[in-house]
Amino acid sequence: MELYNYFRSSASYRVRIALALKGLDYTYRPVHLAKGEQFGEHYSAVSPSRLVPLLRDGEHTLTQSLAIIEYLDETHPQPPLLPATPAERARVRALAMDIACEIHPLNNLRVLRYLVNDLKLSEDDKHRWYRHWIETGLGVVESQLAAAPARYSHGTTPTLADCCLVPQVFNAQRFECRLSHVPNVMRVFDACMALPAFEQTAPGRCPDAE
Repeated sequence: MELYNYFRSSASYRVRIALALKGLDYTYRPVHLAKGEQFGEHYSAVSPSRLVPLLRDGEHTLTQSLAIIEYLDETHPQPPLLPATPAERARVRALAMDIACEIHPLNNLRVLRYLVNDLKLSEDDKHRWYRHWIETGLGVVESQLAAAPARYSHGTTPTLADCCLVPQVFNAQRFECRLSHVPNVMRVFDACMALPAFEQTAPGRCPDAE
């Protein structure tokens, strides 16, 4: 397997976590988003969307982090990243989407660049935008976790939801977001970071980390 990713991309970090939890080997292919490598001829030929992550598994080319993780869960079922029952799976997917679909798209690199380069927001305004949506979105996740507290986002083992939660908290810390209002989020984050699969795939541990 080959994983095209960028060390600071939270979507890429999700997939790195999933691969590590399942003990799967892969070749790390860096794509430096801040330098625009995603727009180069080579990567554009691989990924028409010019986004990361992208996973190549034999003849299969897969995009979108949640789809990749579910593919890995179906092709390598142990340990499972989704619970056994339909209701539990729905809850885990909802938690993952609260982050991947509601928080992350508003704050990824291309959105932040558009705010500054096209809408001419100042750096301070950009950071206010970023912090508002991170803090508000994590507040929603906090409510979900508080309703059914567990060691991880759901139950006693990491799931798809944790693959999403940890990278989002990393981003929140990097941009100095307020996190005092999300104690359950931070408790789950700390529990995850005690596991090698989360700690060893963190942005600062990546081959392309700066």
